[in-house]
Amino acid sequence: MSQAVKLSEELVTSAKIHGAAQKRSIPRQIEYWALIGRIAEENPDLPPDFALNTRLAKAEAEAGDVEEYTFG
Repeated sequence: MSQAVKLSEELVTSAKIHGAAQKRSIPRQIEYWALIGRIAEENPDLPPDFALNTRLAKAEAEAGDVEEYTFG
């Protein structure tokens, strides 16, 4: 479900710049930032990068992009 919201021009401009660098649209960039914020709030003891990389690893595993790791 989409819904129109009012955002500051500064936020939209920043999202446009950052989104262009990551090949994301303005709405997708803002959604990404919201995701990072939600992850940070839900996991205050973890660095945001750790939480994001964990999500990436889970997505890779679900896509079958895994290989066995041998310790030692």
